[in-house]
This record gives sequence, structure tokens and C-alpha cells, in this order.
Amino acid sequence: MPRPAKRTSNSMPKISLIDAGPLVAFLRESERHHAWAVEQFKRFPIFSTCEAVLAEACARLSYYRQNQRRVVDLLVQGALVTDFDLKRSADRVSRLMKKYADLPMDLADACIVTMTEQISDCLVVTLDHSDFSVYRRHERAVVPFISPRR
Repeated sequence: MPRPAKRTSNSMPKISLIDAGPLVAFLRESERHHAWAVEQFKRFPIFSTCEAVLAEACARLSYYRQNQRRVVDLLVQGALVTDFDLKRSADRVSRLMKKYADLPMDLADACIVTMTEQISDCLVVTLDHSDFSVYRRHERAVVPFISPRR
């Protein structure tokens, strides 16, 4: 498994949030965006996320018959931290899922958008360019995110 790098920079956001797609791409060399995901792990010292993202990444790895434990190992290594309380934010998550039901917005994305509302200086690392281009935090504000070029 590639090792996450520890690196800081003055231009970095206070918190970097990660979605399931880049986690899976980081852990699977055959993924289309593997090199991009590896670069993000070199660029950002630690990613914050939620249990829903971890569960989604584990499910995808399982689908590909890959070891799900590798996701948990990133927590053990300190490359990932989870500090989102779904119970405390359930009402907001539910409202977001209802608002974006036409996409549809899944639980992991709703949690990530809610996290961006709780952390002013953040950046989402995702492969879901089309969805995160539509999502809004605080109803009207653009969700700050990066994704690979299409």
C-alpha cells in the first residue's frame, strides 16, 4: 500500500476532507485516478472524513475483492481522522439528501457537505466532480473541492 506523506504548506486549507472515491483510487493501483489520488495523499498531511465514507470505501474494495482492512489501516496510520457526529447532524444530513434526491445524494456525500458547513476553511477531495459542482453548503455557498481533470 502506498504510504501517505506528511507535508505542510502555508496555502493549505485548515482541514482537508476526503470522499470515498479518492480513498479507493489511492488503495487500488488499477483505478483510473490512482496516480491523482496518490498525489493528493502526498499533498495533504491528514484527511478528515466520516464513517459513511469509510463504509462506502470498504464496500467498494470488497466489490473488487480487495482487503477492506486497508481503509482502517489509514486511520491507524493517522492519515485519516473521523470526527463527524451523524447523530448530532442527522437533521441536516436528511434535509440535504431530500434537497438533492434527484442526483441522488448518498449518505456519505451528505455527511461531507455537512462537514463543510461546520468547518469554514476546508477543501473536499473527491472524484465526484459533477455532484460536488451542484451541491451547496449553507444553501447557497459553493462547496470547496478538487477533483481530477475529466
